[in-house]
Amino acid sequence: MNLGSYIAPIVMLALSNVFMTFAWYGHLKFDHKPLWLLVTASWGIAFFEYWLAVPANRIGIQVYSPAELKTMQEVITLLVFAGFSVLYLGEKLTVNHLVGFAFIGLGAFFIFKGPLGG
Repeated sequence: MNLGSYIAPIVMLALSNVFMTFAWYGHLKFDHKPLWLLVTASWGIAFFEYWLAVPANRIGIQVYSPAELKTMQEVITLLVFAGFSVLYLGEKLTVNHLVGFAFIGLGAFFIFKGPLGG
């Protein structure tokens, strides 16, 4: 397999997560808008997320297991959301967030490490 088969899914999953994070949480700054409008706009944003996520998984399955792809997606989601919540929503990351993210990162390590003792 070429290097692109390893990198393309990561880049595409990162971009898809940017779209999905805006679809799920971007509307929080528009609480004065009708819910039907926010849901419709979110659905429209999510449409583009699928155009990245589905091909990312189709390409990624050539070199990664489904568990590895899902783990990548979750770790990327946390990273994108952390940046989004600080930069867009004005939230602060706390030590508790960082500890929680570290534990999730530890879980990701074990997914990619493979079977213990095997």
